[in-house]
Amino acid sequence: MGMKPIQGRKQLILGVIVILALLGITVVGLSGRGLRGLISSNIRSISSLSKAVLNSRSISSNGDFTNIIFLHHSTGDNLIRQGGVRERFMEAGYGFWDHGYNHQGLRRPDGTATGYSYNIPDDNTDPDGFARIFSQRLNELPLNAFSGLLQYDVIAFKSCFPVSDIASDEQLETYKTYYLSIRDVMGQHPDKIFVVVTQPPLNPAATDAETAARAGAFANWLKSNEYVFTFAFFGYLAEDDPTSPDYNMLREAYRDGTDSHPNATANETIGPLFVDFIINAIQTYRATYPGRS
Repeated sequence: MGMKPIQGRKQLILGVIVILALLGITVVGLSGRGLRGLISSNIRSISSLSKAVLNSRSISSNGDFTNIIFLHHSTGDNLIRQGGVRERFMEAGYGFWDHGYNHQGLRRPDGTATGYSYNIPDDNTDPDGFARIFSQRLNELPLNAFSGLLQYDVIAFKSCFPVSDIASDEQLETYKTYYLSIRDVMGQHPDKIFVVVTQPPLNPAATDAETAARAGAFANWLKSNEYVFTFAFFGYLAEDDPTSPDYNMLREAYRDGTDSHPNATANETIGPLFVDFIINAIQTYRATYPGRS
């Protein structure tokens, strides 16, 4: 009997990946240190790609919206670990995968590392980075970051606190433009649930009132009807008293020194809210579109 078409394509793609890897190894052996480092990085990307393709069947979307992925960096990692996010999802019957920096890669619902990443372009989770991901071509197999993420039923993604360093109104409008392009792509995939997680605020030591105001405006815009599901991470973390000098900045109870990473108290408080929000979003989606679940 012949192979199913997708299995045949997978084997062909893996063959090409192996050839590219071998070519890369040859170049490494012949090149100087600078190029050697570049090629080594490319080989790691190729290795991740091959592993992602090989494992795609085990994590493919099952259509019941219990398969979740969260793309994040360090603040997201702390939220997961200190906020009991993974354990809460598991107790509720959901499979929660997460993806940090490319060198950390993808983690399974039990928290173990898969040993590969989805090769997030330039490790960029700023608005322009997300816009780049959402502009990638969707393939049956995870040949790029976008195709890897859309293997899951629920896709949550978050920028880190540097995005709150919005230096001008022009930069704020540019951020909005990136997210409007992302929204347009979301609309092309009504069978998926997308959860935008607003960026964390900056520590008062790292910002000023005008910059913080623009960060707050961006987070509030993301909560508007431009998006169906937006988790207000910024709102939970930021000082909300307009008379406070720390307004729209990381609130005192949630910061340690001058670090903009929310502390353990913040994550322990907000982690359960994050889990509840995503589960409620899934339930709302199921109720609104019963034929899709």
